[in-house]
Amino acid sequence: MARTCMAKATEFRFYSPKAKKVILTGSFNKWNTRSISAKKDSSGNWTAKVDLPSGRHEYKFIVDGNWVNDPSCRNCVPNSLGSQNCVIEVR
Repeated sequence: MARTCMAKATEFRFYSPKAKKVILTGSFNKWNTRSISAKKDSSGNWTAKVDLPSGRHEYKFIVDGNWVNDPSCRNCVPNSLGSQNCVIEVR
């Protein structure tokens, strides 16, 4: 019998009260720079929820056109562009 991989709703947060637009991108969406727009609350927190399968996923935020790491992420890995990607483990 085939094992199904259950997706888990995962919330990503980024604090940037002055930002005009925040995009979440990563290995889970093939680094698409347009598909996951974060929503801003009145406190300046941007959030995006994504259903992710179990496993390791790399990601970054694009804030007003600039690629940035999640400042709350403690696990980063080097990428092929000479910078780093954040890593999240979904269990």
